[in-house]
Amino acid sequence: MADRDEGRSGIQVIARAAAILRVLRDNTEGMSLGQIAERVELPRSTVQRIVGALQAERLVIATSTGGSIRLGPEITALSEATRYNVVEECRLHLSELSRRLGETADLSVLRGAGMIFLDQVPGTQRLRTISAVGDVFPLTSSANGRAALSLLPEAEARTLVEAEWKRTHQTGDWPAFAAMLAKTRERGIAEDADEHTVGISALGGAFRDRNGEIHAISVPVPTPRFMVMREMVETELRETLDSVRQHFAE
Repeated sequence: MADRDEGRSGIQVIARAAAILRVLRDNTEGMSLGQIAERVELPRSTVQRIVGALQAERLVIATSTGGSIRLGPEITALSEATRYNVVEECRLHLSELSRRLGETADLSVLRGAGMIFLDQVPGTQRLRTISAVGDVFPLTSSANGRAALSLLPEAEARTLVEAEWKRTHQTGDWPAFAAMLAKTRERGIAEDADEHTVGISALGGAFRDRNGEIHAISVPVPTPRFMVMREMVETELRETLDSVRQHFAE
């Protein structure tokens, strides 16, 4: 009986630690113990004990001023290991997609408040779109960001969307944006028609990896060419997404 009780207690601590790490993931600037306690709905003393244990493992660290807590270097190391694994597993799919279309194919991950580019296979056209690995794209105006948002619960998506509008001083219309996300969720494909970068349009679709992280594959194309080949881009992208989703479901 004692072993069973200790097991339940250990599982509870792990669940609480995971909840704290997720809250810090979404607040990269750092949070106070009181703020964390409020978000995870735990007593401050409990949060303090768990944070102390996480600090000992370098999973979280205190900011230079000591006033707040943020994710630590060990989380970054673990994230990097996962990132390269996903990149490796998706590389052939990206290469084949780019080869079939002659266009650039991108892989990105939803991290915090943006889409971070993990990999890219450039197209073969003279006029093509290029982004650097590590670039961060917004969620609301990019095809990959919209695709990622469509996989989130509506309340969580709304929080991220309205926070981005506030940061960028935009006046957004949530009901209209929510309707667009619902359509994206139904179709499995998101579109950016000259909205993120003038002269470039894109289609994107999202999937979850084995760890539950949301990634997106997108195909950006100069708009004049995109208007001609949009149907082909969607067909090939859907085929690639089906293969990738099946791969990560195995």
